[in-house]
Amino acid sequence: MTNPQDPGVEGPLWSRPAYAPVLAAAAAASLAGSFARAPAVWSMAGLALLLPLLGLVTRWSPARSGYFAGSLGVAAVALWPAPLVWDEGGSWLEACGAAAFWTLPALGAVAVGAHLRRQASRTRRAVRDARRDQQLELARDLHDFVAHDVSAIVVQAQAARFVAGTDPGQAVRALERIEAAGLSALASMDRTVHALREAGGSPATPAPGLTELADLVGRFEGGVLEAEDAASAGLSREADTAAYRVAVEALTNVRRHAPGAHTVRVTLRRIPAGIELAVTNSAPPRGPWLHAARRRRTGGGTGLAGLRERVEAAGGTLGAGPAEAAGWRVSAVFPAVSPAVFPADGTTQG
Repeated sequence: MTNPQDPGVEGPLWSRPAYAPVLAAAAAASLAGSFARAPAVWSMAGLALLLPLLGLVTRWSPARSGYFAGSLGVAAVALWPAPLVWDEGGSWLEACGAAAFWTLPALGAVAVGAHLRRQASRTRRAVRDARRDQQLELARDLHDFVAHDVSAIVVQAQAARFVAGTDPGQAVRALERIEAAGLSALASMDRTVHALREAGGSPATPAPGLTELADLVGRFEGGVLEAEDAASAGLSREADTAAYRVAVEALTNVRRHAPGAHTVRVTLRRIPAGIELAVTNSAPPRGPWLHAARRRRTGGGTGLAGLRERVEAAGGTLGAGPAEAAGWRVSAVFPAVSPAVFPADGTTQG
């Protein structure tokens, strides 16, 4: 039986299980009437019922009952003129020709039903794939943005606990950063909720981009931003969003794997290959609170793997590896899409 929640389902649900039995009964009656020499007008009336039923059974019925009823229906439509041909002295060849002729409308009804069934199946798959893609997108947003802010809250809370007794001023500043990270996490959650409501007709909130990079780096302790003004203008919208996500994921990984790093430098610049967004951190310090933080933060996400796919989808490349002084560097390079911004001679036009 067809799932009542399938897209494109129309008509009363109670009638669908009856299509195959009704077709089988009608086909059996038509065959019996034809070989019992029923009047031709009754046979033609039976055809008017059998052909729509063939289409309905092909469209709605389960495969097992549909094959049986459909085969019986095609046989009834094809064989109804055979007794008339024999009664008029026709040969077997003529009877077969008549049967072949009347098989065509039966197969046409089956083809129409099969086409509608195939279209409905494609629609269901498209809806299922779209829902899965939306779920993956929401999962990436939660990982990229909310996890970043939550990890900032955890690290700052751990730092505040260790310095509260000796340096209350540092603890207060840590609490201020916790507040800012919490507000950012709430904003990210709001964007996720808006994305969920988009299917209901509500306007979608645009994904954050490099216009928010300065604020992102400013909330990161030890973060330094070096950005060329014209660099972000050379990126497509997809690359702009992907570059911002690279920065978020890289900074999140610094908090996870190198908490307390003295310097975290974020650079956005033009290079011969295009536009580069790079995040480089110095080696993490050694100390008791650092080891405690690492013990509490076990496990990890799949950020870089998913991020690489997003960067490549925007036409860029992602790289990560050791940097100088035992640090780490994450870099993404995107093609520039505004040649007028970056002339061939290397000057920057205003």
